[in-house]
Parts: sequence; C-alpha cells; structure tokens
Amino acid sequence: MTPPAATPAYRRLSVEERRSQLLVAALSLFAHRAPEDISLDDVAEAAGVSRPLVYRYFPGGKQQLYEAALRSAAEELQRCFDEPRQGPLLSRLSRVLDRYLTFVDEHDTGFSALLQGGSVVETSRTTAIVDGVRRAAAEHIYSHLGVPDPGPRLRMTVRMWITAVEASSLIWLDEEKQPPVGELRDWLVEQFVAVLTVTAGRDPQTADLVGALTEHG
Repeated sequence: MTPPAATPAYRRLSVEERRSQLLVAALSLFAHRAPEDISLDDVAEAAGVSRPLVYRYFPGGKQQLYEAALRSAAEELQRCFDEPRQGPLLSRLSRVLDRYLTFVDEHDTGFSALLQGGSVVETSRTTAIVDGVRRAAAEHIYSHLGVPDPGPRLRMTVRMWITAVEASSLIWLDEEKQPPVGELRDWLVEQFVAVLTVTAGRDPQTADLVGALTEHG
C-alpha cells in the first residue's frame, strides 16, 4: 500500500516577515492606484490574509499602513541616488536618473499621487517623508559635486533642479511616457548643466564647479 504524500509543513511567519508581506502587498496596490481608492480589504486580499490580521499589525488602520508603505517606498527611492563616487560626474548622474525613472515607471499612479498630494490620507507626516527624499537627493548631489558646504545659490539651484525632475516625471507619466525614457534622462542631465551655468554667472562657487564639469564631463 502506497503511503499518502506528506503534507508540506506549515511555517508560521515571524512578526517582521508578516509585516513585510503586508507592506509588499500594500505597495503593489499603491503603485498603480491612488491611496483613497484602496481599502484594507484590498490589501488583505492581495496578501491572502484576513482583514483582522491586517489590523493586528497595523492597528492604526489604513493611515498607519499607508505611512509605513510610503516610508518603504521612500527608502527605495533614496537608494536610487546611491552611486559610487567614481568616473565622470555626468555619467554618474545619468545612472542615478536611470534608476529614478525606472522607479517612476514601475510606480506610475502611486508616484503621481505621492508628489501631487491632495490625497485623503495625506498628513504632515507623509509630507515630511516625501520632503526627506528630496533633501536626501540634494545631499547626494552635493557629495557628488565634491562640495561639503554649498552656498545658498548652489543649494537653491540643486533643489530647483530636483523639483524640475519631479515635475518632468509627472508630465512624462501624463504624456503616456513620452519622450522615450533615455531621451528624458539625457534632457534632464543637460538641464542640470544649464541651470548650474546660469547660477555660475552670479556665484563663484558654482562657477568653479561648471569649469570642472566642462573640463572633465
């Protein structure tokens, strides 16, 4: 007589594993739908668990889950700016933008909702999370420029360019991801050089940077 096939052993997930599972499910939904269009039932269904289980890990409900998912997405977005300080600066910037635009492409609706605001789940905490990404991006750029103490004009220029990158990304999504992503990336790199060049006319610190860029690329 053939013995019955062994039933696979059930492995109980740890607290961190379960929480991570729920965040992954939530992020997959927030990436393609606006936060106000997603319920806890949707997250539970996507994760293959019950609604009470979602509440067990996120007793604050949808708001707490959304903020946790947003922090996770913000950390992923910040990692886009991690780039070795090796090789020509503009080549490094191109690689950073490649990762950033890939993130935008993969989180289209969620990215738009995140940056445009106005969501029913938007709070001062969610705004601070988004602003933290912008500030981290600026610090990465100062580091790549080799400027430990940027002056006010250079800081303003870099932050204005980051805002332009965000706005361009939103318009790119609205225009059905046209022009092609490689063309958009190159255009944003050219804009970076252009705004630095304009600021160089008024700021000696930026003028030195533009001179180095022109010489080394």
